[in-house]
Amino acid sequence: MGSIGRYIFRTTFGAFLVVLVSLTAVIWVTQALRDIDLMTSQGQTILVFIGITGLIVPLLVLVIAPIALLIAVAHTLNKMSTDSEIIVMNAAGMSPWVLFRAFLSVAIVVSILVTAISAYFAPKGLRMLRDWLTEVRANVVSTIVQPGRFTSIENGVTIHIRERRNNGQLVGIFLDDRRNPAERMTVLAEFGELVDNDNGTFLVLQEGTVQRHEVKERDPAMVKFERYAFDLSQFSGGPQAVKYSIRERYLWQLMFPDPKDPFLIEQPGPFRAELHDRLIAPLYPLSFVVIAFAYLGAPRTTRQGRTLSMVGAIGGVGLLRLIGFTSTVFGATVPTMLVLQYIAVALAVGGGLFVIRRGVIIEPPAFLLNWIAALTERISQRFAPT
Repeated sequence: MGSIGRYIFRTTFGAFLVVLVSLTAVIWVTQALRDIDLMTSQGQTILVFIGITGLIVPLLVLVIAPIALLIAVAHTLNKMSTDSEIIVMNAAGMSPWVLFRAFLSVAIVVSILVTAISAYFAPKGLRMLRDWLTEVRANVVSTIVQPGRFTSIENGVTIHIRERRNNGQLVGIFLDDRRNPAERMTVLAEFGELVDNDNGTFLVLQEGTVQRHEVKERDPAMVKFERYAFDLSQFSGGPQAVKYSIRERYLWQLMFPDPKDPFLIEQPGPFRAELHDRLIAPLYPLSFVVIAFAYLGAPRTTRQGRTLSMVGAIGGVGLLRLIGFTSTVFGATVPTMLVLQYIAVALAVGGGLFVIRRGVIIEPPAFLLNWIAALTERISQRFAPT
């Protein structure tokens, strides 16, 4: 790769990283805000919050990377055209194919990144998130430590906590136990803390009263205590078997599945569709670059507009991705539909390479340009000040 190729690679890859990080951060924030109660209600630190919500970042990168690459390639080509660099290179005898190889190098790097994320990192992040959610659902402690809420942890048992301090101390605890039909127990305590040891999980209460009211008795019996332990282990669901969904499987698990896999037996169609969606994912960055360069890579003078070419590139990429999405969705029930996405990618890449090799300038027909110009003129005249 010569100096011009390195310049194009550096510019394009730098723009790709900026767009990828920016879009991923924006979408991650919108997703993370839905789980903000993890930090506020359950008393987790900001590092735990970022760690848990950050597990979806690989999946976001998998979806955003091809789009970020398209934006980066379009930006670089538009910049080179505005600065007349493409025209100068063409006048110096450099063929479009030589220029295209630098963009192809970036596409190969992005395809390798997408392959790694699709095969391992995205399923790994979703698995870790599923493991954490399963642990939370099995742990009653995470359910009851929600200040300001009356939480029923089992039929007949209700708990309320007024405040949870930064050091983990609980303040203003109300516990009502009606599981015994012959007796109702109500516990009020000023302070408390959760203790988890080898014997189980306990809610240790301090400075409170226990009120027991037997059905046969008129008045309740009240006992004041300085320290009282309430066993929470009896409400825990215990360890639960984690069942990973199809999207949480590694690529090799989709390619060589266990014949006894319940998901494979119950949902063979979605299993197969997910496999083909993973296999074709690395091809989208390559096809996006080919389409973008086919529309925008040819040398143009400053009089030749690039707006319609940009629209054409975006439309071509959007159509290709729509075909892929449709093929995956309908391929879950009609297996032959899965072939459609491979045909679309092959036609897009083959047609784009032919255009690049021959140096063809893709432009809309003259009648369409004249119609757009006439429409623009009519609109400008209608809204022009009188």
